[in-house]
Amino acid sequence: MHSTPYTFRHTKIIATVGPATESKEKLSQLISDGVDVVRLNMAHGTEQWVTDTVRRIREVSTNVGRQVAVMMDVKGPEIRTGLVDPAVELVVGSRLHLRTRDELPSPAGITSVTVNYADLPNDVEVGTVMLVDSGLLRFRVLEKDQHTVLCEALTPGVLHSRRHINLPGVNVGLPSLTDKDRADLRAGIEAGIDFVALSFVREAADVRVLKTFLQELGSRARIVAKIEDSAGVRNMVEIVREADAIMVARGDLGIEIDFHKLPLVQTQLVDVCQAEGKPVIIATHLLESMIQSPMPTRAEISDVCNAVREQADAVMLSGETTVGSYPLESVGVLKSIIRSTEPTLRCELNDTIALRTPKAKMLRAAAVLAQDLGQSGIVVFTRSGFLAYVLGALRARGIPIYAFTDDETLFRQLLLPWGVEPFLMKFSDDPSETIANSLEILKVKKWVAEGTWLVVITNALSDDSIVDSLQLRQVE
Repeated sequence: MHSTPYTFRHTKIIATVGPATESKEKLSQLISDGVDVVRLNMAHGTEQWVTDTVRRIREVSTNVGRQVAVMMDVKGPEIRTGLVDPAVELVVGSRLHLRTRDELPSPAGITSVTVNYADLPNDVEVGTVMLVDSGLLRFRVLEKDQHTVLCEALTPGVLHSRRHINLPGVNVGLPSLTDKDRADLRAGIEAGIDFVALSFVREAADVRVLKTFLQELGSRARIVAKIEDSAGVRNMVEIVREADAIMVARGDLGIEIDFHKLPLVQTQLVDVCQAEGKPVIIATHLLESMIQSPMPTRAEISDVCNAVREQADAVMLSGETTVGSYPLESVGVLKSIIRSTEPTLRCELNDTIALRTPKAKMLRAAAVLAQDLGQSGIVVFTRSGFLAYVLGALRARGIPIYAFTDDETLFRQLLLPWGVEPFLMKFSDDPSETIANSLEILKVKKWVAEGTWLVVITNALSDDSIVDSLQLRQVE
């Protein structure tokens, strides 16, 4: 697992686990191949599945000698159509009757289907365009009453059961956490998840609801806010400040906003996260063609390369590793693109980040010094994660951040930020002994060679008081 600053991978890889990868054998290959975070997609998962899968991930991690973080992605609130049996063929102009109650009568000669959202008629206006099944079907609202909505099809297609409905530009009054989410989270917290990804975050208050829920259950899981609709885009700055990290969830986002603006919104979100010092994950359709194909398309290669150039903290695989035929190859492709792209990144530090404390400003000095030294690294000791997360956000290319902690939960949460390589180690009461132990670990694990100069950030004792110090240490 050793590395040098020239081959060190800063950009983290997240893989979603599913039927193609949940066996012990496949998990052990994924983890050995360098996946940093394993995602559980609760749109398709049960509480029991969470318990079993997290246990299996931890067991496999121990066996292969490499830990990963686990991120539970809760299903969140969504509007879906009910049962359609058999599927219905629609042409342009076909009428579709949506009803919020099962017992309501269906108009003669018109396809009628239930929806799981009672407030739908209140949230849409006549003329509103509704997108169904990831935008494959488009409808315009013709009329509505208290419990039903009548639409006409704007595109031909087939309507199947339980399809997702998007209402671009409409502020939907759904709760940020559903009953299923709460039940799933209880199982996840019990199993020891490290991150929770919250779907359809529209405002900072949605993050606070989840924060309170986690605190009440005594969970230290960090919150990843998924931006996937126009309200989330509008409120991105306040959401970024409230959350621990952000996911650019491009699937629904590309339906909810003008699709041609998606790359611009992605860049904007990355920029806001870097200014606030928060990790950002680029997700959805990175290597979609590799669900069936052993090779990505040229456009996908460019897309992943662009995410790395923008210096996103992590890139994420979904269908590629849940149901795809080439899950391990997909991880390999990400690694290859990252390996080719990262050495070409600019060396300037992130100058947009607001460093609000003297200690944070000291971290910038450490990053400048490590880059000037060349083939160096930064050693930091942390119990809150603050120092390591800020160092990651400073984006010192070519400089690994060796983050030592004695806290197992934090150790796994340090697997997400850009350029951070965490180590679990007991701290000594004597700071110099702690430093000596950390340098020994780096040498034994072949992360650094003898003679390497490292920048060390630590507390030092001076006349019985503790001061923050920045030291230069040579590995002996």
